[in-house]
Amino acid sequence: MAAAELPLSDTAPIRPWLSIIGIGEDGIAGLTETARRMISEAGTVYGGRRHLALAAPLVQGTALQWPSPLAAGVATIVAARGTPVCVLASGDPFLHGIGGVLSRHVPAAEMIVMPAPSAFSLAAARLGWALQDTALVSLHGRPLDLLRSHLQRGAHILALTSNEHGPADIAALLTATGFGASRLAVLETLGGQRERVRRTSAGAFALADIDALNVVAIEIVASAGARVLPRAPGLADALFAHDGQITKRDIRALTLSALAPQRGELLWDVGAGAGSVGIEWMLADSSLHTIAVESRLDRVARIRANAAAFGVPGLVVKVGEAPAALTGLPAPDAVFVGGGASDAGMLDAVSAALRPGGRLVVNAVTLRTEALLLDRYAAFGGDLVRIALSRAAPLAGVTAWQPARPVTQWCWVKP
Repeated sequence: MAAAELPLSDTAPIRPWLSIIGIGEDGIAGLTETARRMISEAGTVYGGRRHLALAAPLVQGTALQWPSPLAAGVATIVAARGTPVCVLASGDPFLHGIGGVLSRHVPAAEMIVMPAPSAFSLAAARLGWALQDTALVSLHGRPLDLLRSHLQRGAHILALTSNEHGPADIAALLTATGFGASRLAVLETLGGQRERVRRTSAGAFALADIDALNVVAIEIVASAGARVLPRAPGLADALFAHDGQITKRDIRALTLSALAPQRGELLWDVGAGAGSVGIEWMLADSSLHTIAVESRLDRVARIRANAAAFGVPGLVVKVGEAPAALTGLPAPDAVFVGGGASDAGMLDAVSAALRPGGRLVVNAVTLRTEALLLDRYAAFGGDLVRIALSRAAPLAGVTAWQPARPVTQWCWVKP
């Protein structure tokens, strides 16, 4: 049974039995008397190797290092319900920490949590930065590309890295994307006796002998050609790698408005092409998810590269031809069909998969697909919109309007 499925008994103990103690690089010296007592009285103490070493003088019970996969350790803790168990964590257990994992299995009333200052809090204190005005990004075991959407002129970013190579990797990414003049501070082993803060710029980065436990503070300075992503939907087509199969900028902005993303929702981007709609869906909020469905392998590779370049590497690509490729996918909250809606079977499949209240948006540029949408509109209602755009362009030595191919868009909300 997976950890996420672990049951709790109907008769929950009233007294808290699980203590989660945040411990810093200053070890037991930084703990309160209550935290020290909880560690000493616990029959089992879980933690990483570093945590257990820091707390070793206090541990009287069995010390267990987190196993891999982590779910096995969570299962063991839940199985010990009602007996004193202590979990050691870095800093604040509920900031990118084990606290959030355990709270999905153990009620808050059964825990006592004693956080220590997080690495982010310590870094902000050393730099004099206000946390509410700073982007906090955990890159610990996560893709470096997650930084990209935060690269805005004048932004302050605190990035928690995975190891001693993290700062150099961040500097290389910044330099490659036009942010080489950005100012960096590498803060190592914060709160401990070996604490060190060193400053440099991304483009001139040459720091060596960096401790694996580090936070990188970034003050963004953008060059004229830096890849700064606008916050509004409808990003420039030139920002995407594509072969011409892309929902164009103006149409994309209208399409995203019709899809109406809401926190935590999942989009199916069917016939994704360059992945532009699914990528911008995810850029709207960090809680949003996209599954892009695409049959051509060259486009699959392009979608993945675009997702990384836009800072949403979590976008999932399903390789295959819809509707067959849709089988087994989690139910979507919204579906966009920008290519391949040439028969009723496709629309039947995505309509059936949609959650109640979900939105289906289909863009048509051919007469065949437009006729299909007219039939759907007549049968099911929704909104049917004709989008016709023109751009000024040279014509015989003068400027004239050049019309783009019109798009018929059908938007339907599932009852």
